[in-house]
Amino acid sequence: MAIEAVVFDLGRVLIHWDPEGFYDRQIGPQARQALFSQVPLYEVNAQIDLGAEFQSSIYDLAARYPAHGAAIRMWHDHWIDMAAPAIEPSAVLLRALKAAGLPVYALTNFGIGPLRVAERAYPVLREFDQRFVSGELHIAKPDPRIYEALEQGTGHAPERLLFTDDLPANIAAARARGWQTHLFEGPEGFAARLVAEGLLARSPL
Repeated sequence: MAIEAVVFDLGRVLIHWDPEGFYDRQIGPQARQALFSQVPLYEVNAQIDLGAEFQSSIYDLAARYPAHGAAIRMWHDHWIDMAAPAIEPSAVLLRALKAAGLPVYALTNFGIGPLRVAERAYPVLREFDQRFVSGELHIAKPDPRIYEALEQGTGHAPERLLFTDDLPANIAAARARGWQTHLFEGPEGFAARLVAEGLLARSPL
């Protein structure tokens, strides 16, 4: 069935997201391994993705683990350095789809506070026709309800949507609803898929 709209994940699709690399550069790999094994940074980040307040969540965690306090606070104070740089070819694809008349949507696990930081650094994140953000909806991928929210919010039938995400679990959840999917492993591969589907006449990359 013909695709009517394209849905993008954000992290590792439009912008890089590499906390481990950031901390390796800041405190060294050994200290980073100790930090990540002893402190539930990703668990707290998941709560932020579901709508918890950004700074207080991270600072409260730092207070619980004072031996790692300074490093933990970097998750908030230097967040943009973990999400850099933009994946510029993906932005080119987004804009090419819009120029071709295709609606483009974002479906992302993103906290409200981090998204505001990201938007200031990467204006492309505001170029979607609509965004479905876990921090605002209080639902995160791969929960089927966030996919349903996009279907209802845009009016597109599932089989008319093409979704790209870097995580197989998120792709599988979309496919289970009938969406067409593309596991994102780089913008060149996604460009080829867009051309193969007839959404772009040629790759702009």
